[in-house]
Amino acid sequence: MTDTRSGFVTFVGRPNVGKSTLTNALVGEKVAITSDKPQTTRRAIRGIVNRPAGQLVVVDTPGIHRPRTLLGQRLNDLVEQVLGDVDVIAFCAPATEKVGPGDRRIAESLSGYPRAKKVALVTKTDAATRDQITERLIEVDALREDWAAVIPLSAVTNDQLDVLSDELLALMPVGPALYDDDVVTDEALDDRIAEIIREAALHGVRDELPHSIAVTVDDVAKREDSDLTDVWANIVVERDSQKAIIIGKKGSRLADVGARARAGIEPLVGGRVYLSLHVRVAKEWQRDPKQLGRLGF
Repeated sequence: MTDTRSGFVTFVGRPNVGKSTLTNALVGEKVAITSDKPQTTRRAIRGIVNRPAGQLVVVDTPGIHRPRTLLGQRLNDLVEQVLGDVDVIAFCAPATEKVGPGDRRIAESLSGYPRAKKVALVTKTDAATRDQITERLIEVDALREDWAAVIPLSAVTNDQLDVLSDELLALMPVGPALYDDDVVTDEALDDRIAEIIREAALHGVRDELPHSIAVTVDDVAKREDSDLTDVWANIVVERDSQKAIIIGKKGSRLADVGARARAGIEPLVGGRVYLSLHVRVAKEWQRDPKQLGRLGF
């Protein structure tokens, strides 16, 4: 019997390099919300990957960025904390874009976490040409001398994901699994529901609005004598003008958000959902320590 291994890995990279998509693909279930908006991820969400050789706990974190608000600063602090705790840090760069100053800065910053082993991933290979992938592998390989592995992959087509999980497990310490093998995330149900609603609200919004959206869940309750689950939640924005955008003409946009969110929540609760959504304004909450605390940051 070979020793089983288990440990923590986190993916780092500029916003939008596909970290959450990769987390979900490895776990085999949606545990982190995804969107084409930067800074979609706001918490350290743990996804659990069980393999014959052991268990990987993937910590999905916000993208590293230059913070413009207190929220941004707290997200960066969260990333710092996670990076100091994990066994392996996987740096991600998309095959479709040349390696730039932001990538270099992040790759260099990894020297601040000597405990963790480092691997480099070239993501989104499904959207790139062979030449682009080769060029990117050379660029990424040159960023550091201590990569334990450099792997091209696609979370969309699952290409090389097995290679990735085998490589990551080989780098983990020997030890028993940290979670039961039927657990995919340690996120609470309320938190998962709030994230699904936020993902639905982010769909199709532009400019600064995505950063201004937060979601709180007041209650989740199964109805007696029915397969319905009632969910009461609030979408929180910073200004009245944003509230109007979220609600839309005659409530049309909010209805669309509700329909999208329900489709994501129903598989989680295992039945039909009645979703009550309220939009409320918390002025400039991203900059207000009290409001941030109330919203869980």
